[in-house]
Amino acid sequence: MTKHSFSGLERREQLIRFTRMRERVTIDEVCAQFNISAATARRDLQLLEEAGKLRRFHGGAVVAKNAPPEPPFSERATVQAAEKRRIGQAAAALVDDGDTILLSSGTTVLEVARSLRGHRGLTVVTNSLLVINTLADVPDINLIALGGILRPTEQSFIGHLAEQSLHDLRVSKAIIGIRAIDLETGLTNDYLPETQTDRKIVSIARK
Repeated sequence: MTKHSFSGLERREQLIRFTRMRERVTIDEVCAQFNISAATARRDLQLLEEAGKLRRFHGGAVVAKNAPPEPPFSERATVQAAEKRRIGQAAAALVDDGDTILLSSGTTVLEVARSLRGHRGLTVVTNSLLVINTLADVPDINLIALGGILRPTEQSFIGHLAEQSLHDLRVSKAIIGIRAIDLETGLTNDYLPETQTDRKIVSIARK
């Protein structure tokens, strides 16, 4: 491909197209394609990552792909149900009788709650209305329900009141539902108020 001299903005627009064509590019490929230094290539990739156009990895970048909005709980409940049930059973097996744990919201966490009904002497803290309903009739589980603003699509309580309730609590283990896991940025979610509550949940747990 013939090389051209671009302004910085034009070059970055071309760089987006170049990356989309290849799906991923390395620093060396960018340098060769646009006849620029490695420092300029890195700066361009950094700017495009900050704009949400690309995602960097060590030595290059890939096209940023936006995940579609998460469907509400009612639509996700039957998706990969068998897998969620097995995950729920495996997570429940990590909980010991007598533990104080926190269960957040989500379809997979609900399966954990269902698998905990046979445990003894548990104290369960939760911001999930569905977890509350699942464990409310178990006599050997001490249930602590967090208040807050109800998020109808998730049947979860979030926000300042929920986070204030968590401030004075400590749990041995927290089991949380999450939208995705990224190797560089860690656990991710697409709804900021719930993410903030999840951060508080993680902060009060030893594991």
